[in-house]
Amino acid sequence: MPWDYARSLMRAARRFHSKKAWVMSSHVAMSMMLALFPFVLFTVALSGALANVFSHQLELEALVALVFGSWPEQVSDPIVKELYAVLRSSSTGLVTFGGLLALFFASNGVNAIRVAMVQAYHDQDLRPFWLSRLICLALVALGGIGILLAAVFEVALPLYVTFFADYLPQVSVSERFGQGISRVLILSMPFAAVFLCHVFLPGRIHRIRTILPGVILTVVLWWASGIGFAFYVGSIAQYSATYAGLAGAMAAMIFLYVNACILILGAEFNGVLIDWRLQTRGKIEQDSQA
Repeated sequence: MPWDYARSLMRAARRFHSKKAWVMSSHVAMSMMLALFPFVLFTVALSGALANVFSHQLELEALVALVFGSWPEQVSDPIVKELYAVLRSSSTGLVTFGGLLALFFASNGVNAIRVAMVQAYHDQDLRPFWLSRLICLALVALGGIGILLAAVFEVALPLYVTFFADYLPQVSVSERFGQGISRVLILSMPFAAVFLCHVFLPGRIHRIRTILPGVILTVVLWWASGIGFAFYVGSIAQYSATYAGLAGAMAAMIFLYVNACILILGAEFNGVLIDWRLQTRGKIEQDSQA
């Protein structure tokens, strides 16, 4: 069985190359890069409004950590630095029009993933254009809602811990508990995002056991690529010598491009496994008839 998965992965890599998925991955990376800043600003604005309801001050560091927590520090630090400069000079109590544009730009990248996944799963997407675009917009909105829910947790947890400390002094709640939950959120959000893409973006809804191998492969390769890219940027690459002040942006673009390639490769891996199961089932039926 492990050998079958290894052969399926090699075949998925060949299909990835033959379908020119490199170009589709660049489209995904560019769309996400265009939407990154305005979408984070839009989400922070909504989170600020939500924090005002709780009469609690929004901690920008905690919220930004939820967005960029899974990124290598060598890639995220230049972007986060510029993001803080924008956030501190703008109001977080207003939802900007740029956030709506960010939804559109990000949906372009999701739509590119949809096309790649339809091809990978060998599906026929019979949905009309407006429905496909609506699904892409909904997935982008779900990403923002996930960040908002995490922000609600960051706001509610200190209040909850304070409540227990006042009314149940015999129960001790460590600050590490909140830090552990935040780390779980950071690790679970990429898995949830990839899982939702595999569920809703192909031409039809497949079984969970069918899509899980590609989802797990994507998340594992994302984790490995993050470690490898951090080492590459920190020890080998010299983007500052080539791109000067754009070094941080170029590193982020390449990092997003690698992640987009891995995401599409995971869909191709599932497509190969589906074909392999169909071929095996066909052989069994032929043997039974003979």
